[in-house]
Amino acid sequence: MLSSIGKARQAFHADLISRGVLVQSRKLVGKGERRREVTAAANADAGNKLSREIAGEILLQLHPTAPIEIQLSPQRQGSEFERAVQSFLAATFLSLNHIRPGNWQVMRTESDISKFDQYHHLADLKRMAARNAEVAALLGGDYLIKPDILVFRGQLTDSEINQFEALVGSEHALLSPLREGGEGSPQRYPLLHACVSCKWSMRSDRAQNSRSESLTLVRARKGRVPHIVVVTAEPTPRRLESLALGTGDLDCVYHFALNELQAALPVADPGGTSVAKLKTLVESRRLRDISDLPLDLAI
Repeated sequence: MLSSIGKARQAFHADLISRGVLVQSRKLVGKGERRREVTAAANADAGNKLSREIAGEILLQLHPTAPIEIQLSPQRQGSEFERAVQSFLAATFLSLNHIRPGNWQVMRTESDISKFDQYHHLADLKRMAARNAEVAALLGGDYLIKPDILVFRGQLTDSEINQFEALVGSEHALLSPLREGGEGSPQRYPLLHACVSCKWSMRSDRAQNSRSESLTLVRARKGRVPHIVVVTAEPTPRRLESLALGTGDLDCVYHFALNELQAALPVADPGGTSVAKLKTLVESRRLRDISDLPLDLAI
């Protein structure tokens, strides 16, 4: 019997198909006399044979009858991938409320991180920079990032905290951002729990964008660091390595179809190094399947 998270994973892949993200299309690759037309899955680097082979095997498992369609523009592709990931997390993480209680919300980013408790002080820096060119030049603009998907919660009222016994009163525990507080208390802002960066596919240089955003989230916060993760559909282990290897920048990288990727590699790259590379990423706890993400966010 398929679990609820397993069903949500199936629905996630079906959502990608219905949105026109997970498709195959014809593309022109090469230059001059070597220019030719190839058929490739949307998450493949069409000019890279191994990438085409791996992505094609994954697509065959997820959508065996995938027709050849016109591929979405990269911008539309990315936004639709974000929407599908957001829907998956809303359907799974929010069902874990008995494990991690709270008034949780999962949403695509509408504003920068200064709307949240750990980073609200950045709004003051933004106002200072708007008034002073030297401050603006010193700060730069990298501190007001907008992650693709945010998971956050609101504060608890005293009645919620005191549900079973009088844990808080009017004299103590007045500064914790978890407590909503009453009249005269500092204004509270939502508590940022997780930042999810979505990359449908990637080049190794684009991996550095996620790393730099992560370092900003770590260095600029006042309070606890939110979960910092990346969800990707990149098919090649070599490019996954560029983002997943190492520690300190990201909690973990999550693949949109890790089980299918593991099954695809021996077929697409027999005798190659891809299987070993992927095994290293998984065993070193740097790469997991998207079905692991909601449970990890409940930690």
